[in-house]
Amino acid sequence: MSSLHDDAVASLSRWKAPDAEQEALRLDYLAHLARHSDGVWRSCAPAHLTASMVVLDPTGRHTALVLHNRLNRWVQPGGHCEPDDVSLGSAALREAREETGLDELTGSREPVMLSRHGAPCGVESHLDVQFLGISPADQAPAVSEESRDVRWFPVADLPRDLASGVPQSVTAAVAALALSR
Repeated sequence: MSSLHDDAVASLSRWKAPDAEQEALRLDYLAHLARHSDGVWRSCAPAHLTASMVVLDPTGRHTALVLHNRLNRWVQPGGHCEPDDVSLGSAALREAREETGLDELTGSREPVMLSRHGAPCGVESHLDVQFLGISPADQAPAVSEESRDVRWFPVADLPRDLASGVPQSVTAAVAALALSR
């Protein structure tokens, strides 16, 4: 098993799910990892873990979202784990920095939410582990090769063309930020 796989098991084992639905996902993710030693890699089918980050400003009033090239929907930054990733949190932070250009971004050590959703990469599902990221709102995002646009949005006024689950992810991140104060 890779150190990333070990980290994923440890992270999900210690994470306290906020409700029964999230607990069921947590247990499903752990079962997936128990069945698949390659469960954190893109090559694992029919599903694999991914890591994403809900990026907020320090006040929790704004979130940075990317307009995904393939989905043509606004999403939180994130994606597939890579061989150099040592933890799911570091994978989420790497993806968020790459996709938003926000270099001053810092990330939480523990997940804030889990999301199983359809995968545009050809497998059935992404088992997404979502983290909280904080970046100064005055830092200008930059569009990457994977997106059409990157923008700050007021949390209270998110765009209409969001991917499924993004509002819930933003809500979970805002709650996690409030608890961390």
